[in-house]
Amino acid sequence: MAAQGWDFLVLRSDLHQTKIAPVTLAEPADGEVLFRVESFSLTANNVTYAVAGDQIGYWRFFPKPDGWGCIPAWGYGVVESSANPDFKAGERFYGYWPMASHLLASPRRSRAGFVDEAACRADLPPTYNQYVEAPADAPHQDHRSLLNPLFMTSFLIDDLLVDNGDFGAKTVILASASSRTSMGLAWLLKQSGRVKVLGLTSPRNRAFVEDLGYYDQVVLYDDLPTAPVETPAVLVDFAGEQAVRAAVHNRFGDDLAYSCLVGITHWEARSAPAPLPGPAPTFFFAPDRVVKRRQDWGPGGLETRYGEAWEGFVADTPRWLTLKDFAGAEGVKAAYLDVLGGKAPSSEGLICRP
Repeated sequence: MAAQGWDFLVLRSDLHQTKIAPVTLAEPADGEVLFRVESFSLTANNVTYAVAGDQIGYWRFFPKPDGWGCIPAWGYGVVESSANPDFKAGERFYGYWPMASHLLASPRRSRAGFVDEAACRADLPPTYNQYVEAPADAPHQDHRSLLNPLFMTSFLIDDLLVDNGDFGAKTVILASASSRTSMGLAWLLKQSGRVKVLGLTSPRNRAFVEDLGYYDQVVLYDDLPTAPVETPAVLVDFAGEQAVRAAVHNRFGDDLAYSCLVGITHWEARSAPAPLPGPAPTFFFAPDRVVKRRQDWGPGGLETRYGEAWEGFVADTPRWLTLKDFAGAEGVKAAYLDVLGGKAPSSEGLICRP
């Protein structure tokens, strides 16, 4: 009898609609490997993948029929069976997995791990197709799953700012200050001391954001029009909400030196873009920056610089972050709906174990 697995699917036209779809697991054909998805994190970043799935191509990594989609997630997979001589059962890798029990892949072994060469992924950003070996005794594994993709984006935005002299700004304004990518960037900016760091947040998250100690100034969204802010300023927008972005642009106008659009944490409050005073918002796509810096810094250059920053940041996370496990398909569903509905506090890290 063929082994059974499952996919966790969402309706692409309505992210609240989900289903757990049974899957008959095929034996790997020549060159293929069947991976068991061991664990992955769930954050607002995964919602961004779904919201931007058509524009950026996230639905194409693990394509599904009939209007349903499988959201990608960062975590760990283990070789369950292999018809590829370069892979053996039990090998473990970190990378970009489906929200599912298994992945049948066409991997090509690389120096650090492997590259998934599935045809559907051929023209997608190469960063997402690269997997690295992950020994079971490596430190900070759940933290890596949860924070590494987000902090890498934080690191790359900070690098963009450094590369441009912070665009001459005295203050960097981070919208959605309780999002972990925002927190990572705030930590980096605070460490450097180059500029003042202002976090925009809601009343619900104010105490948490203030207690972090990463922000020099914490301002509620409604208080922005009258808050004292040193200019010129830069906006890094993790919220993706037109009303928030408009409030900043209308407040500062030409005193806003740069406007960077990153995430969509306020995904349900999106609206059509409208002309804004000041600089046109520029979308930041982390994989493009990765390609640039790997070319600029040569083999291992990005990884070395990033690793130094990562160790400092992750060492501080036990002060504010508690990990929370969710088991099986129903656990994945519960975790996803919590994140989608904004019910998962930033102080909790959600780890799914299919």
